[in-house]
Amino acid sequence: MRHGKKFNHLGRKTAHRKSMLANMACSLIEHKRINTTVAKAKALKQFVEPMITKSKSDTTHNRRIVFAKLRQKDAVTELFRDVAAKVGDRPGGYTRIIKLGNRLGDNADMAMIELVDYNEIYNAGKPAKKKSTRRGGKKAEAAPAVTETASNEEE
Repeated sequence: MRHGKKFNHLGRKTAHRKSMLANMACSLIEHKRINTTVAKAKALKQFVEPMITKSKSDTTHNRRIVFAKLRQKDAVTELFRDVAAKVGDRPGGYTRIIKLGNRLGDNADMAMIELVDYNEIYNAGKPAKKKSTRRGGKKAEAAPAVTETASNEEE
């Protein structure tokens, strides 16, 4: 039975797993994308997204909480200065996992995890999203239909 097993232990002891996730999170913040296995990418996503949320409000308390997990001063500084400014208006979903296929040596499933706002390739193709509501949709559809019938009668 798997009672109380909420997250993937990645085949490591607790201290090793925490250190590995902290190092991977620092690398992700520094390089904006890293290649790793799918299991580690999913574990890293759960590890790093709450920290990015905390970085949106720059307080001493939040910096200390994030530093306790990351343990690298440069990564914390970059997270609160650069990354937080870029993801300030995003309500969540700061990372993206893209599967890359299998690794040549041991056939492990590989993936690339990246910060969403730093990928210019995906963001360049899409125009800025237009805010829309569901109100008034019937009136907008009915108005062009009336003008079409009026133009047909004139001909």
